[in-house]
Amino acid sequence: MTESVTDSELRAVTLARLHHLRDSFGGRIPRAALMEGVTIRGHRIPIWNYQKGIFRPAVLGPDGAALSIQTSVASPYDDLHDPDAGTILYRYRGTDRRHPDNVALRRAMERELPLVYLVAVDPGFYDVIAPVFVTGDTPKDLAFTMSVDQMAGLGANQDPVATTLRREYATRAVLQRLHQQMFRRVVLAAYREQCYVCRLRHVELLDAAHILADQHPMGAPAVTNGLGMCKIHHSAYDANIIGIDPDTRVHVREDILREKDGPMLKHGLQEMAGCRLVLPRKPDLRPNPEFLAERFEGFLAA
Repeated sequence: MTESVTDSELRAVTLARLHHLRDSFGGRIPRAALMEGVTIRGHRIPIWNYQKGIFRPAVLGPDGAALSIQTSVASPYDDLHDPDAGTILYRYRGTDRRHPDNVALRRAMERELPLVYLVAVDPGFYDVIAPVFVTGDTPKDLAFTMSVDQMAGLGANQDPVATTLRREYATRAVLQRLHQQMFRRVVLAAYREQCYVCRLRHVELLDAAHILADQHPMGAPAVTNGLGMCKIHHSAYDANIIGIDPDTRVHVREDILREKDGPMLKHGLQEMAGCRLVLPRKPDLRPNPEFLAERFEGFLAA
């Protein structure tokens, strides 16, 4: 480690920088912004490497601990546990627990150092979870366990029981958010990154709409319980302004059809009535007709 930049200084500046980026971009931080790294007293220091899962900056020296980890857009998200677990699972690099990257992450655990976790939500865009702490190492599973602790170092209760409960609560909230992002990504991939209703292709304006809500016993974040939609049609679907029948035909509520307004109402909603548009090419990814039927009953009753 160079004398001019310490480990604690680098982590503090990195966390501050990433919190600023999340405030600026929400959960869609562009790769270019992350590639800028951080600058400390004239030293420009990278904070990640998008080609590697585990990253230790050279400035920390060969015995330094990892600073950041990432899950790429190509990942099947098997690094993530169910939100009820209260911990995040992160796979080793390869199968050798002594690989330098795995050793660097283990050092972060041993030294109880905060890391940043970057999760790809679309090609070239990332969400950030920080700080995270490595809380376990399970060689037989080739994996580390991690917890989120956004109150660490901010005067939070340091009692071990209180810390564990706080971290479990924070981690569950983060996992819920990440699972929704995973749902969005797999649904949009199935719908070829376009709106089912209007064919809009701007990914940043697209959502994954649940057919049956999360709270429903069958409301799992599966592709067959999702529809790729733009934000306008997603909101209209959730508000029962439009409905989708079991044959995947679009319906528009009667009072909306009679309404007189500008071109958005006419072209964006009223003219969609009766349309049957984009569906996933693979039959096993198409919306479940039983789910559509149950949801459509709610639309008819609205």
